[in-house]
Amino acid sequence: MTLAFDFNSVQATEFGVGRDVDGDQAFELIPIDDQVQRALQEMGQATWDAMRKLADSPAVYEPTEKYASAECLILPLGNDLSGPLGRVHQANNLPVNAAALSDTSGMFCYFARMIDHRRRHLTAIRRATQFKGVLKRRLIRLTTDTLRLIPDAVFKLDADFDLLIDGAEIKILRPSGFESLGGLKEALLAAVPKNVRALQSDLGFVDFSPIQDYASSHPRAARYLSSIRSQKETKNVDKRALKRFCKELGINTTEANGKIFVQPDQIMDFLEVLDRRRYRVQLIKGSPERFKATSRQKLGNQD
Repeated sequence: MTLAFDFNSVQATEFGVGRDVDGDQAFELIPIDDQVQRALQEMGQATWDAMRKLADSPAVYEPTEKYASAECLILPLGNDLSGPLGRVHQANNLPVNAAALSDTSGMFCYFARMIDHRRRHLTAIRRATQFKGVLKRRLIRLTTDTLRLIPDAVFKLDADFDLLIDGAEIKILRPSGFESLGGLKEALLAAVPKNVRALQSDLGFVDFSPIQDYASSHPRAARYLSSIRSQKETKNVDKRALKRFCKELGINTTEANGKIFVQPDQIMDFLEVLDRRRYRVQLIKGSPERFKATSRQKLGNQD
């Protein structure tokens, strides 16, 4: 795994926050001094070090996988799920607001944008949960021989970021942070029509109309559609094999005018089949067992 950025030659560092404003995400820059710049650079380096310890060749993020709290993953910037994270990385002329931290309502993240000696850009983002939490505490400091309350608002930076964005991809350290920051639910629901069109092209013998209607209001189904499309393994699916496997798993389908129809109450089961998450084993004669995989890893095509 490589990073298209050099932390040892940072030429400029910006700091900003993101907040929800009337349902939209807005990003503002805040002026900072040299000490804060160095602290942000150290956070970025710590994030990159943690990622390299977790994975040499990180997997691509999949919305239906279950991940650990800290797990190194990647997502190309051009992916539909990169959403607002890609936009804040590529944005020019973000507004400057020195008083942005005077009101933390709606603030969901803080971020740093850096430029190295080769003019390469890096964006590092962290959820603002701990950052905002310090504002609500009573902090004290030692002055001479007396402990005194700090009257001013205090903001605490974290030890690292949730993700880094270079010129090619989003590098994820905390999957839950990425999902929260990237507005994943909204992005997945918005991508349903596009994902269905791609799958319908490969699986012309399946009626996707009720599946699209269902997924448009059910985020979990939208996750499966995105995952199935990203695998790019639907083009050669055999119709008879699909029907037979569904029957073995107890998923009832009907066929009319050459198309397979799935009942609304079994759409999730059907999508789990296409996402390779349903399987059947029979280790005891006459006692087949059906299972659903919460996570999967392809082992290869072996006889």
